[in-house]
Amino acid sequence: MSGLAVMLAVFAGSFAVGYVLIARVPNRLHTPLMSMTNAISAVTVLGGLVLFAEDLSVWQRGLGAVALVAAAFNVIGGFAITHRMLHLFKARQDEPQGNEGPKQQ
Repeated sequence: MSGLAVMLAVFAGSFAVGYVLIARVPNRLHTPLMSMTNAISAVTVLGGLVLFAEDLSVWQRGLGAVALVAAAFNVIGGFAITHRMLHLFKARQDEPQGNEGPKQQ
């Protein structure tokens, strides 16, 4: 089996497994799942860079470049969204720090 066929088979298999797994995750677990996919995408970037060290055809280099760009986009976007979500849990500056509750008369 050629290198391109192996890459396409891995892509199709990982797409199918990823879709099935993510479709079954409850909404409240999407943030931890995003952190995990950031780590997986980082491994994909490293694996793609290792593949470029070998002698590849033009098609294989093109497919590898698309994979690297997609994985890097996922890593950067995932970290940006996670950073934004973490700001939701920080206390606002204009709110009192104590748990005073409503004042009763």
